[in-house]
Amino acid sequence: MENSFRSGYVALVGPPNAGKSTFLNGVLGEKVAIVSPKPGTTRTAITGIWTTDSAQVVFVDTPGIVASRGRMQRLLAEAAWAALASAHGAVVFLDGARYAARSSALVRDVHSFAPRLRQLGIPLAVAVNKIDQVAPKARLLAVLAACAKLWPGADIFPVSARTGEGRDRLEAAILAMVPEGPPLFPADQLSTAPLRFLAAEVVREQLFLQLHQELPYHVAVEVEEWAEEPGLTSIGVVIYVSKTSHKAMIIGRAGSRLKAVGQAARQALKELLGTKVHLSTWVKVREGWTEDEEFLREMNIGEVL
Repeated sequence: MENSFRSGYVALVGPPNAGKSTFLNGVLGEKVAIVSPKPGTTRTAITGIWTTDSAQVVFVDTPGIVASRGRMQRLLAEAAWAALASAHGAVVFLDGARYAARSSALVRDVHSFAPRLRQLGIPLAVAVNKIDQVAPKARLLAVLAACAKLWPGADIFPVSARTGEGRDRLEAAILAMVPEGPPLFPADQLSTAPLRFLAAEVVREQLFLQLHQELPYHVAVEVEEWAEEPGLTSIGVVIYVSKTSHKAMIIGRAGSRLKAVGQAARQALKELLGTKVHLSTWVKVREGWTEDEEFLREMNIGEVL
């Protein structure tokens, strides 16, 4: 029937720092996934619900796929493949600027999952992202050719998730991936992730943005307290680190860094929740948490929300 409604799930997959979360936020016009310049920011497969007049696409923004190193990386990879198992289609995001500069890095980054993606039997598109950072554009030709060899038959889209360039063509391809069916969620719902989880992610985003080198990867965030009253939400957050030295680095001299993180997170939470926010933060040491599978699952790491 003409003009039938379409709905379904589309997984966003690819190596770390390829722009999946930036694309998702851009399509929705709202921020549901945290972003930072550092790879490995996404640790949970989070949904973003895009509703148009004729379709509803439930995106699943997955953690970057890398060769497994330790329990946390294994859980992250499992989350990506779990999302793909129930998806009606998938979009592979690649850092076009990185591969235009070093074409040999493409095969190295995707060799662990490219064959498995080819075997899924669902519609597949490839988004060569960050083209706004490539000049001249002819440098992308080798990247596009390599993608065509890696995923024969897949449509390939040069895009910039940051500026929106090329996004309309990719969006049209995504809408065509999902089958006919009624909406799966209310039209005004943007995600299935709980607000407490999103609040913890806002704090973790600021830690990624304001900390340096490897420290962000040894940080986890949990909301322990949540109280609402008219016009005010009070939130208590625990920041877990794996070493005592990391605790001192997060707190900073006379508490300066923790204060800066809290101020930036409070403003972002105010925009997210639409109320005034009182934010309290504590830093606790939990040695070896990145290898503690029970704790990792408590933190929703590797889960699909």
